[in-house]
Amino acid sequence: MATRAENTRSRMFDAALQLISEKGFSGTTVDEIVDRAGVAKGTVYYHFAGKAELVEALIAEQLAPLVVHFRTAAAGAYDPMSRIDALIRAELEWIRENRAFAKMLVTELWREDRMWRETLVLLRREIIGFIRDAIDDGVKNGAIRSDIDPDFAASALFGMTVTAALDWLVFDPDKSLEFVAEQVLRLASMAVSA
Repeated sequence: MATRAENTRSRMFDAALQLISEKGFSGTTVDEIVDRAGVAKGTVYYHFAGKAELVEALIAEQLAPLVVHFRTAAAGAYDPMSRIDALIRAELEWIRENRAFAKMLVTELWREDRMWRETLVLLRREIIGFIRDAIDDGVKNGAIRSDIDPDFAASALFGMTVTAALDWLVFDPDKSLEFVAEQVLRLASMAVSA
């Protein structure tokens, strides 16, 4: 059972996420967050130094389950292409279930001036590392072309999947996750298969 403090933080995270998804980080104020969360303004400053620290904690909390989701997906598949398939599906599922956060993440990921950049870099490295390891294993066993750079390919595949997922959810939500996953995997296979 969640404590009162955990519930309060959760309400602030939900409010911040909704507002930042609607208006962006710069366009969102602490006053708007507390108003939407239904908490006193001092509550934000009790839990966080300010809006940026609240968002940094939100990012860390939201991405942690993706790491677990990827770890589980990777552990369930043994050959490299099956792992890549499982990771693509895990990413698509996670984005579908966390659409507002994924949208915010895409917007904020490439901003170098944000205080949470280091947190994002560390979590990104861990998340993309699962894809990188699958690609590296595929290069080593001959399933993936030897001229493929695992680091670059993993980043590109992760980014392609995020972009495809957000496009799917906004413009083609009637398509199934299965269809989207198959299309992304087909593109990935065409690019990397030996």
